[in-house]
Amino acid sequence: MPELPDIAAYIAALEPRILGQPLLGIRIASVFLLRTVDPPVAAFEGKTVREVRRIGKRIAVGVEGETPITPGSPCRGCLWLVLHLMIAGRLHWRPAGAKLSGKNNLAAFDFARGSIVLTEAGSKRRASLSLFSGESALQLVDPGGIDVLSCGEAAFRASLTAENRTLKRALTDPRLVSGIGNAYSDEILHAAKLSPVTLTHKLTDAEWNRLFEATQTTLREWIDRLVGEAASAFPEKVTAFRPEMAVHGRFDQPCPRCGAKIQRIRYADNETDYCPTCQTGGKLLADRSLSRLLGKDWPRTLDELESLKRR
Repeated sequence: MPELPDIAAYIAALEPRILGQPLLGIRIASVFLLRTVDPPVAAFEGKTVREVRRIGKRIAVGVEGETPITPGSPCRGCLWLVLHLMIAGRLHWRPAGAKLSGKNNLAAFDFARGSIVLTEAGSKRRASLSLFSGESALQLVDPGGIDVLSCGEAAFRASLTAENRTLKRALTDPRLVSGIGNAYSDEILHAAKLSPVTLTHKLTDAEWNRLFEATQTTLREWIDRLVGEAASAFPEKVTAFRPEMAVHGRFDQPCPRCGAKIQRIRYADNETDYCPTCQTGGKLLADRSLSRLLGKDWPRTLDELESLKRR
C-alpha cells in the first residue's frame, strides 16, 4: 500500500501537471470504484484544480465549486475528489484521452496535457474514489492520526500510548499516526533499534526519544528521495519493496548495520521484517503459523535457527 513518502511523491508529480488546469472529464470503468453519489461526477467536470493534498494514505484533489476561487486563496469551497489506492492501486500519467482497455484500468481523469489513469492489480477491487463538497465533508475520511512530521515528541508519545499496543500496531494504526503502513514501520523500528512487539506502555524515555527521532528521520529521508525522483519523472512504479530499504522485504538477507540475517513474522497478507541482533536482543519472534507447526522445536535464537537448517 502506498504510504506517506509514496503519497508525497504522487502529489509532487501531480501538482505541476494539474494545478490550475480544468478537469475536462472523469471516466470510470469499474462500478466498484465510486463510493459516493453526492455530489455527482458531472459536478467536477470542467472545473479548475485548486489544490492537491494528502489525507492519511489518501490523495485529495480540490476543484473550484459553484463560486470561483481567487488564485492563491484557501480551497475551502472546493469540491473534493478523494482517491484511496489501498494495496494494489496505482496512478499513472498517460497521454490525454488514454483508453481504459484491460481489466486493471479503473478510471481516468482527463486534462488537456494528459490523463491520470488509476489502475489496480489483481482481482480484488479495494481502491476507491469518493466525492465530497466542502472542507467539513472532506474531513469525514480523515482517520485522525497525528502528523508525525509536524508534531512534537510529547504529542507523538501521547498518541501512541492512548492504548497499550505493540509498536508495530501502534505505528500502523491510522487513528494514531497518519500515513505509516507496513513497510515504513519496519524501517522506523529498525532505525530505532526497537522490537516490533514491544508494548507502548513499556518504553523508557530514552526509547521514546529514539523512536520519535527515527520516525521523523526515516520518513523525511524517504520523502526527499521519492519526491526528488518524481521531479524528473512521474512515479510509475510505486512499491513497498525497495532495494535501499534496511529490513522490509529483505528476509534472510544481511542487516546493513550488523550483518545478521533479517527475520520475519508472517500474518494474513502482511509480514513484519526485523533484525534480531539489532532489535530483539538476538531473540527470534514467533511466527504464528510456524510456531504452531514446530511447537517446542521453534528456535529461540539465530544460532538455534541455523542449527535447525543444517539438520
